[in-house]
Amino acid sequence: MPKRLVFLFSDTGGGHRSAAEALSNALKVHWGAALETHAVDVFQDYAPPPFNRSAEWYVRATRGKAWEWALSYTFTNYRLGYELYAALVWPYITSAMKRFFREHPADVYVSVHPILSQLVKVLRPQPTPFITVVTDPVTFHRTWCHPQLDLVIVATERARLLARRYGMPDEKVRVIGLPVSEKFSALTEDQAALKHKLGWGEKPGVLIVGGGEGMGPLGKMALAISRARLQCEVAVVCGRNEKLRQRLLATRWNVPVHIYGFAKNMPELMRAADVLVTKAGPGTINEAFIVGRPMLIYSRLPGQEKGNVAQVVEEGAGYFTPTPEKLVEALRGWLGPAGERARLQAAASALRLARPNATAEIVAVLNQYL
Repeated sequence: MPKRLVFLFSDTGGGHRSAAEALSNALKVHWGAALETHAVDVFQDYAPPPFNRSAEWYVRATRGKAWEWALSYTFTNYRLGYELYAALVWPYITSAMKRFFREHPADVYVSVHPILSQLVKVLRPQPTPFITVVTDPVTFHRTWCHPQLDLVIVATERARLLARRYGMPDEKVRVIGLPVSEKFSALTEDQAALKHKLGWGEKPGVLIVGGGEGMGPLGKMALAISRARLQCEVAVVCGRNEKLRQRLLATRWNVPVHIYGFAKNMPELMRAADVLVTKAGPGTINEAFIVGRPMLIYSRLPGQEKGNVAQVVEEGAGYFTPTPEKLVEALRGWLGPAGERARLQAAASALRLARPNATAEIVAVLNQYL
């Protein structure tokens, strides 16, 4: 009988699903038919109303006023604030979470979501290993941690120190990296070949992304580049935001532009580009580290994404450019012969921060529990 590993995730941000998929794919390569992996959206499939709509809430909250998200995040990130929240919520959802464990028995549980890591207290005293892989590489919410977890895997030393502050014993925390698809490190085609394959020209390529949902001011940023008539070529990935894609396709541009919907060839697009313009999502940032692309970050969520921006800026891998004007100013400094050296230095800094073997190393740790 094959062993069984269950991932707990929620689509409250694309990074949770993609982390589970990256680890699941790598495990399948190692184990083949000897291991079954299942990824369960626990909120959607098991949580009682209204918590089964958490993904919808997340999109609305993160697209709304930043101070509202900041207030919620900060309040529950204080120990007493979270204890009050837990006292109100857990009695209501515990029976549903017990049903999840009954219907998904496993040899190992792996959470890639903060609140779902707290389900370890529902599982206990059952001794099945329960491991958390934190998908926020620098600053993260306290709910990623619980003393009954067998192991918490983090991406950076700063994250390890934060886990200690949240009460995790040092021996239960491992610094490895962030799990991303191994397609980013496996790509061997050079930049020129990829540009030709994609139908791009020879000008520096600026890739603008906003996650799978096409979140953020992608259109405004692309239009600012066009109005400034910068010497570059622009590619915009709109994700599932079809309304944005149609609007951009109907726009007249002053620079060469390529408009994409939901892209399944992100490794190729990222390696073909010379500069990445993105929100502060941890997955995209770490993918850019692996392919060595400098970044201009246009937005961040208060709380968990603050550290992502700090890491990129402090390590010299890019800038925080929250307005179209700042974006254009930064691109002027990087594009053209005069700015090429600074751009290549930022690219080298990004590559230095890469952990291309993180997924394989996390899988090696999970194998020890199977």
